[in-house]
Formats: sequence, structure tokens, C-alpha cells
Amino acid sequence: MFQFTDDCLLGVPELDNEHRKLFDLLHQAMFMLQNEYGGDKYSEIKGLLEELEQYADEHFAHEEAYMEKICDPEWILQRSQHRTFREKIIEFFVRNIDGEEEQRQALEDLINFLAKWLYHHIIGSDTLIGKLPPLEQWMMKENPCKFSEEYMTGIGLIDKEHRTLFEIVERADNLVRSLYVGAAYDDVMQILEQLKSYAELHFADEESYMREVGYEGYEAQKRAHEAFMARMEEIDETEIEADPQTYLESLIEFLLGWLINHILQSDKKIPVK
Repeated sequence: MFQFTDDCLLGVPELDNEHRKLFDLLHQAMFMLQNEYGGDKYSEIKGLLEELEQYADEHFAHEEAYMEKICDPEWILQRSQHRTFREKIIEFFVRNIDGEEEQRQALEDLINFLAKWLYHHIIGSDTLIGKLPPLEQWMMKENPCKFSEEYMTGIGLIDKEHRTLFEIVERADNLVRSLYVGAAYDDVMQILEQLKSYAELHFADEESYMREVGYEGYEAQKRAHEAFMARMEEIDETEIEADPQTYLESLIEFLLGWLINHILQSDKKIPVK
């Protein structure tokens, strides 16, 4: 059973309650699938999809309005992700669910989609709402990519790997800034691929350490790591080609913001053995 846990909290009551509602809708879909004696579920599935459509309209409007109000730098990206959610729900509306086998398959696919969305979008994106400095403030920093004392966890290997992650992001940031003078973005993509590979290595090391010390926050950390890697997989080269400067600046802001927030809010809680 998927549970709304503390690592899903934004700290904004209205948005947190709406996220809880999405967990409830996921549980409804799971109950329908597991209820072998329910017979034809056509009306139930259509009703659930209507609830999801209404949820998307209301929740995304609230979330985007809040992000716009606080000048959150992820606002534009969130709107794009929300549009993807709506489009997916529309796809479910037009599926053939006349027969019980088609209904079962539709419910399985819907559950998989909602579960991925819950943990990848909420933990990977929504939990950063209000955590990143406004874009104007961000751009005024002399070197936001500098690894400083405040990010130290006291765990040697983890601190060393965090420092390397900051260095990789800084190289990407420097190249993105140089695009103003005509540098190709291919080098940035190469560095981002390096970041993805190194992040995967780091998360494996960090999770191994957490298991070793029996850290109770291991599962939440693992989900956060999976959400970050999913975001890296979603990098759209087509959008980069269309407007490399804007897309890559937004991506760097997310990568660095996620890294800083994750270290300060999660990694620093890992016990030192």
C-alpha cells in the first residue's frame, strides 16, 4: 500500500491535503483491481477518471498559482509536467474498457502511472517548492555551485562524493553561461551524462551506507534518489535544441537546487557511525 509519508510533505497545508487526495484516488484504483467479485467496473473506472481529471484541474491550478506568487524558478517546468499528467488521463478516457480484461489492464496501467507520478513528481519536484531561492536571487549569487562547510555530513565518503557532484554541476553551469558567446551545447550534454552516471554511483554508495547503519529514513531516501534519476532521464534534447539557453539554465537550477535541498534536509540526518 502506498502511504503519504513525511517525505511527501511540502509544508503548504492546501497542497499537502490535495496530494493526500491523490494517494486516496490511487488506493481506490488498487481496491477496484483487487476486488475480484466486483464484476463489470466500467462505470467505476470512468468515475475514477473523472475524479482524477477534476483533481488535476483544481490541484495544478492551486500549485501553479502558489509557485507564481512566490516566484519559484520551477514554475514553468511544473506547468509542463502538469500538462503531461492531464494528457495521460485523457489517454485513459479514450481506452477501450468494455470487457473485464481490458478493465483489469487499464487499472494496472493507471496504478503504475499514478504510483510513479506520486513519488517521482511529488518527491522529485513538488518538495522543492518554496525551497529554492527566487530566480533573480539565484542568478545574483557569485558562485551557487560552490561546495561549502554547511553541506558537510561528517561521513567521509558521502562528503567526498557530494563535493564531486557540485564540481560536475559547476562545470555544466560554466558551459551554459558560455553559450552566450556561441559555445555548442554538446559539451554540456556530455557533462550532464557524467553527472547522471556519478549520481547513480553516489546514490548506490549512500544507500549501502544507510543500510549498514540501519538508518530508518532509508526508504524515503531511496525514493528521492529514484525521483532524481527519473528527472535526469526526462532531459529533452528536442527542447534543448529549440532554446538551449533557457532550458539548460532551468535544468542547472533544478539540479543544484535539488542537490542542496536534499543534502540539507535529508542527507545531514544520516547518522555518522
